[in-house]
Amino acid sequence: MTFYDLSVKTPQGGELIMSDFKGKPVLIINTATKCGLTPQFYGLENLHQKYKDKGLVVLGFPCNQFGGQEPETNNSMEENCRVNHGVTFQLTEKINVNGPSTHPIFKYLKRELKGFISNNIKWNFTKFLITADGNPYKRYAPTTKPHKINKDIQKLLK
Repeated sequence: MTFYDLSVKTPQGGELIMSDFKGKPVLIINTATKCGLTPQFYGLENLHQKYKDKGLVVLGFPCNQFGGQEPETNNSMEENCRVNHGVTFQLTEKINVNGPSTHPIFKYLKRELKGFISNNIKWNFTKFLITADGNPYKRYAPTTKPHKINKDIQKLLK
């Protein structure tokens, strides 16, 4: 199985197929609207605005597994992120990143890019960067601020 074999639903129930992003680096983040790290939405949106015309795809995967910090429904999540955090990048339906119902994309990413001590996602805003040819490139801790990923993104866009 490759990254391009995977898909996820949008908050409205449509399908996002990862193979549609062939030739583009992809930044994947598990997000939450009520987390202490939620201000990272602004930095993620800055990356999206700065690099979207150069090919970067930013995908936010809302998750409620850490302290119930994503209480929004699929229907209200996008509007909350847009109005309160300025988000215009693509969000997915709410998913699980750990446990028996882990979404296949996160199963794949955790297998390919091991975590420190454990492969489990430790908190909201864990980030994964995928190369333009679909290879998992790097995993970033929740506390890694989005602007710290700039150099890696620039490298993958060349």
